[in-house]
Amino acid sequence: MIWLLRFILLFLLFSIFYLGIKSLFNSSRKLDSARRHKRFLFLDDEDIRKNFFVTYKGVVFVGEKYMGVKDDSFDVISILIWPDHTAALKGLIKDDFVYLTEKILEKYPNAEIHWKSPVNEFLQTSRV
Repeated sequence: MIWLLRFILLFLLFSIFYLGIKSLFNSSRKLDSARRHKRFLFLDDEDIRKNFFVTYKGVVFVGEKYMGVKDDSFDVISILIWPDHTAALKGLIKDDFVYLTEKILEKYPNAEIHWKSPVNEFLQTSRV
């Protein structure tokens, strides 16, 4: 009976340790930390069906990837990006969006970047 209790206690300790380590390296925790500290972070899964996340100056952007044929191979050819919360865009300038576009194009050089509203309207008015 005492061996069974020791085994259960040991199992619980390993489970708690495993869950602690797993949560330490959780990508959503990294994303939230980068947002709070206003750092740049690009979180992307290699799976084409999953969206990527970018944080920059405290704003979280979500990007949706679309695959197509480019130069006789399948690649990401189009990316649609939008802010997670539009109220957080306060204080960003055109150069910030140019920087984000350059960073995304480093990862996906064959892709066309399309911004959703209100960023698209902001970039259109700042070009004139």
